[in-house]
Amino acid sequence: MEIVNRIRLIRHAEGLSQDAFAKETGLNYQTLRNYEGGRRGSIGSEQLAKITEHPRFEKYALWLVTGKTAPESGQISPEIEQERDTG
Repeated sequence: MEIVNRIRLIRHAEGLSQDAFAKETGLNYQTLRNYEGGRRGSIGSEQLAKITEHPRFEKYALWLVTGKTAPESGQISPEIEQERDTG
């Protein structure tokens, strides 16, 4: 799965609209729309850092970049977060 698809999953897991996610992370709204709409295939390191270094989203950093999780280290996926919320 590509990073741009993982961004969408994170946003959904956190219950945020594109606008709210863009504002919270400091990403440009149109850039985020382009990522999620498939009009931009890769994400720059500066934009990636805005997500992975944000306190609310840093728990997804490992998964966002590698697709792996390490719950014992606090590194989870949106699926794990949703299980926590419903479980």
